[in-house]
Amino acid sequence: MAILPKLVVLAIFSGTFAAQYKDDEQVEVFVNKVGPYFNPHETYHYYQLPMCRPDKIEHKSLTLGEVLDGDRMAKSMYKIPFKKNLEGEELCKVTLKEVDLDKLREAIEDLYYFEFVLDNIPVRGFIGHLEEGGFLPHNHKIHLWTHLHFNIEFNGDQIIFANISTKDHAPVSLDGVTAPLEVPFTYSVKWHETKLAFADRGKLIRGTSFFPKTLEIHWLSIINSMVLVFLLLGFVVIILTKILNKDFARYNTDDDDSEELDQDDIGWKIIHTDVFRFPSYKTLFCALIGVGSQFLALATGILLMAVLGMFNVHRHGSINTAGILLYALTSCIAGYVAANLYRRMGGENWVWNINLTSCLFAVPFFVIWSTINTIAWAHGSTQALPLTTILLLVFLWVLVGYPLMVIGGIFGKNWANGFDAPCRTKNIAREIPDVPWYRTSPVHCIVGGFLPFSAISVELYYIFATLWGREHYTLYGILFIVYGILLSVTACISVALTYFQLSAEDYRWWWRSVFSAGTTGIFVFLYALFYYFKRSNMSGFLQSAEFFGYTLLACYVFFLMLGTVSFFASLKFVRYIYINIKMD
Repeated sequence: MAILPKLVVLAIFSGTFAAQYKDDEQVEVFVNKVGPYFNPHETYHYYQLPMCRPDKIEHKSLTLGEVLDGDRMAKSMYKIPFKKNLEGEELCKVTLKEVDLDKLREAIEDLYYFEFVLDNIPVRGFIGHLEEGGFLPHNHKIHLWTHLHFNIEFNGDQIIFANISTKDHAPVSLDGVTAPLEVPFTYSVKWHETKLAFADRGKLIRGTSFFPKTLEIHWLSIINSMVLVFLLLGFVVIILTKILNKDFARYNTDDDDSEELDQDDIGWKIIHTDVFRFPSYKTLFCALIGVGSQFLALATGILLMAVLGMFNVHRHGSINTAGILLYALTSCIAGYVAANLYRRMGGENWVWNINLTSCLFAVPFFVIWSTINTIAWAHGSTQALPLTTILLLVFLWVLVGYPLMVIGGIFGKNWANGFDAPCRTKNIAREIPDVPWYRTSPVHCIVGGFLPFSAISVELYYIFATLWGREHYTLYGILFIVYGILLSVTACISVALTYFQLSAEDYRWWWRSVFSAGTTGIFVFLYALFYYFKRSNMSGFLQSAEFFGYTLLACYVFFLMLGTVSFFASLKFVRYIYINIKMD
């Protein structure tokens, strides 16, 4: 087991060494993928288009994160000697059939871009150029770029930056041409010396992007959000503290001064014999709390690694690799928490509890992923995982994730003590009185979900623009602070709502504490709908299936995480208030 943490670091840092070249040494250029400009996750292999390709296609060995990110790198036909300028080099001649012309026209009309990788630097450009204008007559002209100009910056024996342009060469028109059409593809290379150090080239890559820069960090909005959240937390804590002090003073009155106690003995004290009555479906409840605890550890680990600078533009897909490995390694947390809580609640069938815990996220994930993967496979997209990667993920779960969950469950059940409730529970449950509409479960869930959502609403746009757009999120420190605020708001709101529920003599706080904060996931999904239709240009069945499928999973994770935080905060609060009152 000691080797497993090393695998995380190895998988993340693999392929990040600094390449050094000698004069005239060949610089390898890999072709990667193509796809519609406005559909970031609809990608296809470059060689699916009728372009120059070698007789034998050799693929580059990729990391797990790169494969999950849709990369499918293969060697190209470009011959680029280090520090040697080239002009008008012929790459190949392609004879285009009618079906090839139709495929290229469709790709250019959909604004297809391509991505090459040169020394771990992604370089991008458009397949062609679409001209539209005029009303009567309407102009619709399609051009194919057949010449690429490489601009490469170097410092000593290392490559610092590279990009592609189509300057000084007119495109080939695809209008009115008939097959077969022979098209020559050419390229040129220009080397530029720079004094920028290799260690700083990541800043240049991020600052000079093929995609437009729309991710502006509105510091005033973030600070305003933080101030509002801190005011909310302070308000809840101060008000709740004053109310509790009054309740403790009233409920802990001495016998000599308690003549009016009988008529005042209402509220949360009167349900002390029911408040620790275990919830229905406790096997499912404990499994949910276990998986929520696992994702809390996973999210915290990912953010800490990001703050420490372990993810950057040179490590393609490293965050995907880290997420997969950490999910497997943190399975022991899910097993431990679920089995421990289940045994403390008097559960006996701990094996079923562990199996349910293992399926609670894995089964929904498999159903959604398999559906999306099938759609991507039918479209021929690189987003469809190859069989070898699928088998690797299955083996990772079977050989690492599930055994760790079982081991955690064994330790959890063996180390479980009694629940140790401060109040004795009666056999017969107390009748729950009717409450006004503003104290009902739906209202509690709306309030409990909206307030945590408001704490992350500003940052949520940047996250969506990174996951479903072309942006690179780099302010992980801010994200970590917002993450901490989110958990704090969830805990405080949960405590307040639980107090109001108990004051209404309703002791069924277990499941409500989970759902009240868990409904934040619903608000996140509603924001996702707004983002898809109003803030993005995504379209097409494949892109829509990926967006809504994986967004549903993300909202489910929000439900599990925040529901877990809400439950533990409510449990701590309920124990505290009932320990501090006198019982008959």
